[in-house]
Amino acid sequence: MQRPLPIQPTVVLLKEGTDTSQGKGQLLSNISACLAVAETLASTLGPRGMDKLIVNDRGDAQITNDGATILKLLDIVHPAARTLVDIARAQDAEVGDGTTSVVLLAAQLLKEIKGYIEEDVSPHIIAKGFRQAAQLSIDRIEEIQITVDRSDPEKFHSLLLKCASTSMSSKLIHSEKPFFSKMVVDAVLSLDQDELDESLIGVKKIPGGGMQDSLLISGVSFKKTFTYAGAEQQPKSFVDPLILSLNVELELKAEKDNAEVRVDAVSDYQAIVDAEWEIIYRKLQDIENTGAKVVLSKLPIGDLATQWFADRDIFCAGRVPATDLRRVVQAVGGSIQSTTSDIGREHLGTCGKFEERQIGSERYNVFEECPNAKTCTMLLRGGAEQFIEEVERSLHDAVMVVKRAVKNGEVVAGGGAIEMDLSAHIRKHALSIPGKLQLVQIAFAKALEIIPRQICDNAGLDSTDILNKLRMKHARGEKWIGVDVDGPDGVRDNLDAFVWEPSLIKTNAISSAVEAACLIISVDETVRNPQSEASNPGPRAPPGTAQRALRGRGRGGVPRR
Repeated sequence: MQRPLPIQPTVVLLKEGTDTSQGKGQLLSNISACLAVAETLASTLGPRGMDKLIVNDRGDAQITNDGATILKLLDIVHPAARTLVDIARAQDAEVGDGTTSVVLLAAQLLKEIKGYIEEDVSPHIIAKGFRQAAQLSIDRIEEIQITVDRSDPEKFHSLLLKCASTSMSSKLIHSEKPFFSKMVVDAVLSLDQDELDESLIGVKKIPGGGMQDSLLISGVSFKKTFTYAGAEQQPKSFVDPLILSLNVELELKAEKDNAEVRVDAVSDYQAIVDAEWEIIYRKLQDIENTGAKVVLSKLPIGDLATQWFADRDIFCAGRVPATDLRRVVQAVGGSIQSTTSDIGREHLGTCGKFEERQIGSERYNVFEECPNAKTCTMLLRGGAEQFIEEVERSLHDAVMVVKRAVKNGEVVAGGGAIEMDLSAHIRKHALSIPGKLQLVQIAFAKALEIIPRQICDNAGLDSTDILNKLRMKHARGEKWIGVDVDGPDGVRDNLDAFVWEPSLIKTNAISSAVEAACLIISVDETVRNPQSEASNPGPRAPPGTAQRALRGRGRGGVPRR
């Protein structure tokens, strides 16, 4: 008689309710999630890209077509799709532009190899093919990029204007490209050329007026701070004033509010009050003795100090934001003082001209003609608040692009030209290698064509027709031919048309897109804890808390007998 097989015990590894998905199905699901994200962004690419209006849970609306901003506002929860959010954020932080391109490229790479995954091609072979193709692309960019001669300042300035203009061509402000390109280039060139710290470019948004009313101040400007009575009697304009920057509170402190003082006689109390007045007057006298005519402080300047300064023709502003005060010191010189004693001439700054100016409905303090100005301020005007915010984002991208061009000075043609050249180069190389890697590299070459294809689709052109023209011209060796959204042919030499971009944008985008694609195809299992999706109710109360809370709840809180 055959013995029955022993019953295998069920092994429980994970908590009940934990969701585990694995295998090919999970991999394809992750790819589909990434394609859904890219589909949302696709229509924003290029000079004819559309904008997105995103409303958050508080009802605040934002209008933008910046890839990184859209992904940040969408609050994506799918774990694999969040990888695309991360590469867009990294591209924005590193280069400032090309955020939509990097997401579209990563998604298209996944789309092209989806069929191979279904046919059980190993993800490691695909990743190897992608990495080889990415290295070929970067080497090709370094081979054909154009280095601009810095020795001719006029030529170099012209290059920076072209790069800023190309960055803005897909933004809301493309109609005012010449105006804003000049503003951005002047702003970047006003910084310290070794450090190029873009945080020293201040941006102030003032609703009202038109875009053309925006202006660049080669110095520092900030909104008038909260002031006490007496501020209106202070002078509002100086020529060559000395400027003192403080981190000191100039308010009358009543010690009785925060200290216990025991006194035996009225005269003792009076001595304490007199000492408080003595302290504030000594501080004010020390400040006047420095010869400063403009006094700025991070901390409040009270009504007594404001009136005292007004009587002596000194301008003061308290509660100045820390970033603005840092930029003032950077422009006028001197340093921020945390005490009023022992302030020497070397601690004070100066500027050619200081005035309080009305701009729109706001008053602004403006420091101009600063001796060592390594900072500037953009005052942006416009009708709607959302519009000004989008202008600020567009200018930030342009500033980052110009900054990269100043540091590197190497450019390539935009408008899909460089992508088509790389596609032709990789296709040619792929045909010279055997095995499955050939298929993967041809898929990579095809994926690069998504950029010119999407530019055509967004501009309402026939993308198949134009891509065929581009392939033909690139096969003849015309490497800078790209998409022309305005001309009758749909194609042109984008280097001659001055559609220029720093080559760093392209190398960074290709590297990031390939890393993201390789990461996503190397994941074959997702283990998800159900608690991670539940809203966090906070720590549980200890047992018996409810009973203790209810105990003694009789009439009027009197314990029951």
